Amino acid sequence: MSENSKPVDPSRREFVVKASAATSAAAIAPGVFLTAPASARPADQPVTGDKRWGILVDTNKCADNCNDCVTACETENGWGDSEPNSAPEQRTQWIRTVEIKNKSTGYAKTLPLMCQHCETAPCVDVCPTGASFRRDDGIVLVDKHICIGCRYCMMACPYKARSFIHEDLHDQKPWAPRGKGTVESCTMCVHRVDEGGTPACVEACSAENHNALIFGDLYDENSEISRELQKHDSVELRGDLGLNTGVRYRGI
Repeated sequence: MSENSKPVDPSRREFVVKASAATSAAAIAPGVFLTAPASARPADQPVTGDKRWGILVDTNKCADNCNDCVTACETENGWGDSEPNSAPEQRTQWIRTVEIKNKSTGYAKTLPLMCQHCETAPCVDVCPTGASFRRDDGIVLVDKHICIGCRYCMMACPYKARSFIHEDLHDQKPWAPRGKGTVESCTMCVHRVDEGGTPACVEACSAENHNALIFGDLYDENSEISRELQKHDSVELRGDLGLNTGVRYRGI
């Protein structure tokens, strides 16, 4: 580190989350605010390590050709259609459906794949500016103020879960700040989580009665996700890497 360089100020990272949450509340109507659920974190209090947010994906319940979780994420966070001029392979994907196949038997499964919100996140390890960071509650984010678009994090991610924004953006959501020349990925709908809600993908899956996605606190033994993980076996994608992912899968 050079003599004049300074360490990244964690408060700047927290500012993005606080500002987006405040903006989304104000956007309802002037002077009108929704009542926050009892489980919501007060906006003036920092994130703590008392919780670890995670998602359990039960691939046995994923419906054939279902893309509801992807559509919900795209609608909620404003990616995809906001980049009409990008080539298909260059368009942002915060979540996508992929098929995995057992080469010896031919058995195939389709599952949603997003940022796995690793405890030991390779994207965070390689970021030269600190733009990629992990909150104390386990959610991995990108601070767009200090992302220089080097794409080291994209190369480091074993899940190919990050995207680079190639063109000017339009119709951005105030709670999901984005920027040309920066990298982005699934935020686990942090703006919803901080208000006591659930990610859009989970909500959409439940609304269709598929119930293939369960969101909750991995540290709370009484939470639905913890109870399900205790009852049935689950796996991490690329568990051999020892990343301790926040997203777990059943049925693969």
